[in-house]
Amino acid sequence: MTLEHLRVANLGVLEDAAIDPSPGFTVITGETGAGKTLLLGGLRLILGHKADSGAVGPYGEEAQADGLVIVGDDEMGASRIVPRDGRSRAHLEGTLVSAATLQERLGPTVEIVGQHEQLSMSKPARLLDLLDSVLDEAGRRSLDGYDGAWAALQDALDRRERLGGDQLALARELDLARYQASEIAGAGLEPGLDETLEADVSRLRNIEEIREHLGDTTRLVESMADEVGEVVSRLRKAIGLDPSLSELGADAEGVAASVSELGRSARLAGESLDLDPSHLEELEARLTAIGDLKRKYGRTLAEVVAYGDEVRRRADELDDLIRDSEHVDELVDRCKGEVRARATELSLARQEVADIVSARMSEHLTDLGLGSARVDLEVREVEPGPSGADRVVMSFASDSRLEPGDVAVVASGGELSRLVLALRLATRADDASTLVFDEVDTGIGGKTALAMGAKLAELARASQVLCVTHLPQVAAHADTHFVVERVDDGPARVRLVAGDERVTEITRMLAGLPDSEAGRTAAAELLEGARRGA
Repeated sequence: MTLEHLRVANLGVLEDAAIDPSPGFTVITGETGAGKTLLLGGLRLILGHKADSGAVGPYGEEAQADGLVIVGDDEMGASRIVPRDGRSRAHLEGTLVSAATLQERLGPTVEIVGQHEQLSMSKPARLLDLLDSVLDEAGRRSLDGYDGAWAALQDALDRRERLGGDQLALARELDLARYQASEIAGAGLEPGLDETLEADVSRLRNIEEIREHLGDTTRLVESMADEVGEVVSRLRKAIGLDPSLSELGADAEGVAASVSELGRSARLAGESLDLDPSHLEELEARLTAIGDLKRKYGRTLAEVVAYGDEVRRRADELDDLIRDSEHVDELVDRCKGEVRARATELSLARQEVADIVSARMSEHLTDLGLGSARVDLEVREVEPGPSGADRVVMSFASDSRLEPGDVAVVASGGELSRLVLALRLATRADDASTLVFDEVDTGIGGKTALAMGAKLAELARASQVLCVTHLPQVAAHADTHFVVERVDDGPARVRLVAGDERVTEITRMLAGLPDSEAGRTAAAELLEGARRGA
């Protein structure tokens, strides 16, 4: 994910502020209390974090955060509205969604690191993902091999679960499925069959009345034929006297031919009627059988046919299950053995990577002013699961003479931030496109601050990095620089600084005197050194 645009309105002292971060390294600076972290508060809102109505500012009855993000090849707009009273509302691409949806869609692609936030890097599953992201080719083959073995085991367990351990019940279900499939197949059903049978039965049941009507029709048509013949004869005489009436005569002859054909058809229809009681009984029985099938298997013929297909497939499945029942336990045991073997192979690959990452982290931490610290990534064995049979734990001690402990417990806020930075640099993982550091530079300065700025800039070569900082050494390394300002007790505003304005801000951060000539000289040197990568 890349954050293209962020706008925050009426959040704390921010009346209306917007930033367009660069794809690389963006810093946000400003006086203490100016509202720098409120911008990140807006980012947290569009990521689905918990909304606090107490943060709504004095410039309206609701706070709002809007963001435009790029995820892969897709551009998405997200917004969050927090009223002073009531629940917040979230939108994604203009559609009303829950905050949980924002968190699900956007949250995993952004990592916010702050002094008072839980460090996701201390979570074993997160650390495991990071180690897997830097496995070499052989390690990735081991990971793929484990994934395949785990999937095969799940298939075997699922097959055993479907067997349920009750072969008699399966056999009974198989007999029923076969009977139902045979009963439906034996009916010879096809679309519209019931309607055709109903029409045939109706005809045979009323055959005598039909004959009587056809006989009357034949006699009436014969009478009509005599009358029409007389009409034709008269018109022929008239045409002899007036040839212009020939068209009328042709019409009359056409009527005579039609009447004659109608009489012949009615006579033949009556003669073809044949009452066969046994045939009627056969059709009625078949119609009754179809009605029984509908009552049992579906309201329509199509539903009955579909049910027949379904029970036939179920019968085949049950047949396979019963055939495999004698071997399924053996299959499960074999798959478990393969999972254990693949897990051992993967664990070795992960431990090798963990040692390399730990060493790299130590090098970065030395540059970041934690030269005496000790950090260890330990791959511990656990019960096999979807991700393997490993649990990764990060241990840390601020001094190598101390016993390392859980990083989330023993590391201070400043140490946590530097640990995350070192871990990211050591793994070069790109699963989070945007990394946000909220005043991670607390407690450092001088050479260490310069190193942190350089390393954040280095990290930004692969990931978008945003950082709220009070250190000029860090700010000098940024590609894009925003300043949050507040005059007296008025609203806080955000502006982009570059050129001389950026020198002025760096000067303020260095000496507190933005107009100091000596400070401006030092600020310019700092910016130039950062540009050269000094």
